[in-house]
Amino acid sequence: MEPIWTVLPLLAPLALGVVALLARWQPGPAPTAVLRVASVASGVGLVVAAATALGVALAGPATSPLLGLGGLGFALRLDALSATMLALVAFMGWVVLRYSRNYLDGDARHGTFVGRLALTVASVMLLVLSGNLAQLVVFWTATSFALHRLLLFYPDRRGAVVAARKKFIVARAGDLSLAVAAGILVWIFGTADLALLLDQAAAAGPALANAPGLGVATLLVVLSAALKSAQFPTHGWLIEVMETPTPVSALLHAGIINGGTFLVVRLGDVVLLTPTAMYLLIVVGGFTALFGSVVMVTQTSVKVSLAYSSAAHMGFMLLLCGLGAFPVAILHLVAHSFYKAHAFLASGSAIEALAMRTRAPSSVPSLGRILTGMAAAVATVATVSWALGVSVLDRPVALGLAAILAVGLTQLWTRGLEENAPGGLVLRRIGLQAAAVTLAFFGLELGAAWILDDAVPTEVAPDPTSLALMSLVVLAFCSVVLLQLRLPAVAASPTWARLRVHARNGFYANAVFDRIVGSLRVPASPFTLRSRP
Repeated sequence: MEPIWTVLPLLAPLALGVVALLARWQPGPAPTAVLRVASVASGVGLVVAAATALGVALAGPATSPLLGLGGLGFALRLDALSATMLALVAFMGWVVLRYSRNYLDGDARHGTFVGRLALTVASVMLLVLSGNLAQLVVFWTATSFALHRLLLFYPDRRGAVVAARKKFIVARAGDLSLAVAAGILVWIFGTADLALLLDQAAAAGPALANAPGLGVATLLVVLSAALKSAQFPTHGWLIEVMETPTPVSALLHAGIINGGTFLVVRLGDVVLLTPTAMYLLIVVGGFTALFGSVVMVTQTSVKVSLAYSSAAHMGFMLLLCGLGAFPVAILHLVAHSFYKAHAFLASGSAIEALAMRTRAPSSVPSLGRILTGMAAAVATVATVSWALGVSVLDRPVALGLAAILAVGLTQLWTRGLEENAPGGLVLRRIGLQAAAVTLAFFGLELGAAWILDDAVPTEVAPDPTSLALMSLVVLAFCSVVLLQLRLPAVAASPTWARLRVHARNGFYANAVFDRIVGSLRVPASPFTLRSRP
């Protein structure tokens, strides 16, 4: 019999559920009771998350007793992965609920909004705590429906309606894919208990790879994850959900779309059994990361640029999963969540900072200066990894990640080389920054691998196809960085002027969804219809 502490995490979503119920009684402006209870409930979530992490650290992973029939039902899986995700969701929920206290002050449906927000956070908590495939499917779907109600909080806004329709179509396809995949997995493994199922998959290894239906199930899991994470070409809804209140954008970009990465990592032992699924993660994730990185630099709206950035980051996380670097994917997930929540909640300040940067003249580094910066970046990564005793040459995946890190540091070094400061002060400062970033990367990677050791699959040696795809991704990232560094010079060419128009419109990939949902038939808002004086 499992210890009583395994049901302790239920207190967090239950407390938020009370907020949602109370909001039905006090839905209007100045919902004093709702706000007071929401503050307490979000605090309870933080305490419960900390207690859960402590319990997992002291007692090890565990699964709560099943509430259901025939092996299907409700159970909590408590391990390092679920404890990490619960802590992240609890903290993000606490932030957005506190922010909403003042952000919607005076709104006619302030209480309703807080209640819907609390219900959404509770659904995400129960999703990441799932210990049974049935619960995983139910709350995967429930999270989408809860988010849908938030997206339509202002139903009279045309943009909100169009984005919600697109999200609804994509989400239902993802829900159906996961439900079918779960059914196949239960049929193959004979259990819906995630701990038992993953143990069987890890123990069987390649011997189970040819099991009937397994390839279909893993591909459906990848498809569901890609749809949840707004991967190309189904990313259109993500860049159009700007008509919702800012706390929704923060919760969405910092939490909910991370569900795709969580799903792949949680079912990692199963996904690893199908090489085609891993290839698909590399291709779809890598292309979306590159696509989003290119398109985001052409946007004039800060929030739209952040949305493309989110899609790109989600793609990079799925790319990491495809390479088998599951701990690094979770590390990236946590870091991106904090960054993106701050970016959206402080988007007003971001606009001011962007305006200050755009007034400064942009220098264009020469190709020789860029190559020098790249050499300095490679030297930085090699030196820090050697000092830490991390051998990237013995692990192809680690070498690929180190190469991508070096590509990112190339921008930092190249900009530093462009500065003309006496005594090399700028170069010393850039060198320290580059070393600190590299040290943080390897240190956090080692820490994530240590924390998630028993909760995620161990890194596997990539096959030749994975190595080839990884090499193409690194080369593609090099091309994007070169474009970003040379952008001021490239922007002056007529070819780029024409290409920029297409890139700013996302190369029209979103036009297909506009036709599917009938965007042109959605009535405009009253403000749009108002005639000019």
